[in-house]
Amino acid sequence: MCFKFSKLLFLSLMLAAFSRNAAAVETSEGVIQLPPSAPSLQVDPRHEDPTMPGWSDWMTIGGVATSDPASCSRPGYRTEVFVRGTDNALWFKSWNGNAWSSWASLGGIITSSPAAVCRGTNRIDVFARGLDNALWVRSFRNGTWFAWASLGGVLTSGPAAASWASGRMDVFVRGTDDALWHKWFSGGAWSDWESLGGVLTSDPAAASWGSGRLDVFVRGTDNALWHKWFSGGGWSGWESLGGVLTSSPDVTSWGSGRLDVFVRGTDNALWHIWFSGGWSGWESLGGGLTSGPGASSSAQKRILVFVRGTDNALWLRAFKN
Repeated sequence: MCFKFSKLLFLSLMLAAFSRNAAAVETSEGVIQLPPSAPSLQVDPRHEDPTMPGWSDWMTIGGVATSDPASCSRPGYRTEVFVRGTDNALWFKSWNGNAWSSWASLGGIITSSPAAVCRGTNRIDVFARGLDNALWVRSFRNGTWFAWASLGGVLTSGPAAASWASGRMDVFVRGTDDALWHKWFSGGAWSDWESLGGVLTSDPAAASWGSGRLDVFVRGTDNALWHKWFSGGGWSGWESLGGVLTSSPDVTSWGSGRLDVFVRGTDNALWHIWFSGGWSGWESLGGGLTSGPGASSSAQKRILVFVRGTDNALWLRAFKN
């Protein structure tokens, strides 16, 4: 990954990225209304349309992150990316299909990397561990961010989240026993916590490629990538996909039967393995990462993967086939 900037360009990006004039404003009701026309920062158009099929070059979207990024996408090639900032609050940045917004704060004090789920056109849910080690969520509905709410539990990792339908969400965390724990939203209410076993040494990652399907990935005690899935109403056992991870994994799906998993390797580069009728081998996508990745799919055969670079800014590569 090329992180060579002029100091002038880097400073201008940082000032634009964290302009307080573009930040969200909290009302007395604990609801955030986003500015109707926040300034935007134009970046390389290959973000959503690489000039040739395949992976784009690395691009920066600035900021100063203190966590792994999390990302989710909505219809119309809209993508949201979330990080913990230097103030330990949740920060986000949005791609509207043509340009990036400025960074805006969603407040809170989070003690983990965030996880995000986009459900349809106007629904986003972002999860993080709070100061009390419980799971907290902040939700976006039809242009409005609502206040933080606690979902309880005792977490020893950041969360992962996935959705297979507009009325369904599944959240996964590492518990105090280092096992994978699961909580889901269905029928307008949250379930109790359930244990799915295993011994995790990372945050989990989760994705759904269709109704009734969930795939969860973790780093095991051997530093390899491990996988567990839900299909046909039941959970599989654990399977190893090998590799040597130095970060939490992340995963995205662009459609039925497709999974793309990303990790940081021992060389601090971004590594990729995918499922399409069977598992591929590992491939390197280069770069110099100082975090785990965050990935999302904005359309069929399109992927965005975000990382923190050696400058603590967010960087991305985009895939189009």
